[in-house]
Amino acid sequence: MKTYLSIIAASALLLGTSTGCKKKGCMDQNAVNYNAEAKKDDGTCKYIPTITVNGNNPENINVGDNYTDAGATATNKDGSTVNVLTNSQVDATTKGTYLVTYTATNENGSATATRTVNVNIGQGNWLVTWAVTSDCGNAFPLTTDPSITAGASANELVIDNMFNLVGGTANATINGNNINVPNQMIDVTLGQVTFSGVGSINNQANLITINYTYDNTIPLIGGTGSCVATYTKQ
Repeated sequence: MKTYLSIIAASALLLGTSTGCKKKGCMDQNAVNYNAEAKKDDGTCKYIPTITVNGNNPENINVGDNYTDAGATATNKDGSTVNVLTNSQVDATTKGTYLVTYTATNENGSATATRTVNVNIGQGNWLVTWAVTSDCGNAFPLTTDPSITAGASANELVIDNMFNLVGGTANATINGNNINVPNQMIDVTLGQVTFSGVGSINNQANLITINYTYDNTIPLIGGTGSCVATYTKQ
């Protein structure tokens, strides 16, 4: 009987010791001092700030647009605000993908967040004043001051005053940097000019190069060939 009571007492002692020795620490995995071995949370968790990026992310603008960043806000776990430092790499003058980085710091460390800003070539980049130089000659007599306007959709352009003397209108489609002038014909005195072209606008949206292929049936000045035209933003 005495032995039996001793076993019970020893077991109770071991159980009490096991329960009382649970390792304490921070059990929140979002905390900077998270302890994976802790079995009981001791209320010591520490947190870096939480950053909220305002506005669109990613953000999309066209080359030449004025970009104003919407910024970010940061708060501590208790809701108090934290100052946010902003580092922007955005160059709105050149097509590309850029990052804006936000940093907030408290006594427990620093948090960072980013915004992606895509600077694109859009229809608006084509709808400006252009001056043309080319090696096309009389067989494909491009005017030096065409007018480019919007077409029926966001990827369509209309090139008015296409040729010297006779004017003419050409249609084109765009896809980002690229331009396509589908095969088309303009009636002129005593003949027609059939042509097509492919080209591109540069990443600064100030220079267009188009390679034209043409067939001009006008007597004396006509002919078949290809040439390169350069459109410079004014």
